[in-house]
Amino acid sequence: MNLMRLLAVAAGLVVLWQGVVLVTGVPHFILPGPLQVIRAALAHQGPLAHHAGITLVEIVSGLFLGTLVGVSSALSMIASRSLKRWLLPILVVSQAIPVFALAPLLILWFGYGMLSKVAMAVLIIYFPITASFYDGMRQADPEWLELAKVMDAKPMAVVRHIRIPAALPAFASGLRVAAATAPIGAVVGEWVGSSEGLGFYMLHANARMQIDAMFAALTVLAVLALSLYFLVDYAMNRIVFWQKEERKEDPKT
Repeated sequence: MNLMRLLAVAAGLVVLWQGVVLVTGVPHFILPGPLQVIRAALAHQGPLAHHAGITLVEIVSGLFLGTLVGVSSALSMIASRSLKRWLLPILVVSQAIPVFALAPLLILWFGYGMLSKVAMAVLIIYFPITASFYDGMRQADPEWLELAKVMDAKPMAVVRHIRIPAALPAFASGLRVAAATAPIGAVVGEWVGSSEGLGFYMLHANARMQIDAMFAALTVLAVLALSLYFLVDYAMNRIVFWQKEERKEDPKT
C-alpha cells in the first residue's frame, strides 16, 4: 500500500511538472519537461550509473559509520556519567556548527576522495542517531530497572536486556531520519570538491547548460534516497515488530 501511494504521489508530481512547463512556456534551459529529462537520462545512462554508484557507496558508508559512532556514544553516555559530561557538549556542538560550513575543512583534511564525503554524512547523522538512542535508553521502564537493581543485575546486563530493547523504537525513528539526511552530506561534499558522484555530475552539467542532464541526476539521487529510506523503514519495522502490532491494536494511532 505504501508503494502504491508513493507511485501515485510521484505520478501526480510528474503531471504537475509537465503542466507547469506547458502552461508557463518556461524555456527548457530553466525547467526542462519530464520527457526531456527521461531522454537525457537514457542518453547519459552510463555516466549516471557510474556516478550514482559512487554516491550510493558514500551514503551507505556514512550511514553505517555514523550509526556505529552514534550508538557507541549513546552507550558511553548511559554507562558513565563522567563520559556523559564530556560527550554531551560534543553532541551539542555537532549541531551548533552548520555542517555545510565544515565541508571545505573536511575536503582539506581528508582530500577530494570518498573519505571526506563519508565524514560529511557521518557528521549529519551523528546527532539524530545518538540523541534518539540515548533518549530511548533513558526512557526504560523504571519498574524493570528497580527489579534489576533488587536482583543485583550487572550494569551491562541491565543495558543489554532492559535499556537497549526499550530504546529500539526511538532508535528506529532516529535511523529513519538519518537515512533521509545522509544523502545531503554526501552530495554537499561532492559539490565542494570531488571528481566523481552525482553532486559532481550535477555541477558539471549545470556549467555546460545541460539542465536536462542535471535534472536526470537529481531524479536518480531522489530515487536512491527514497529507496534507502524505505529499505531502512522496512528493516526497522521487522526488528521493532511489536510497535507495528501496537498500532494495529490501537485504532487511534
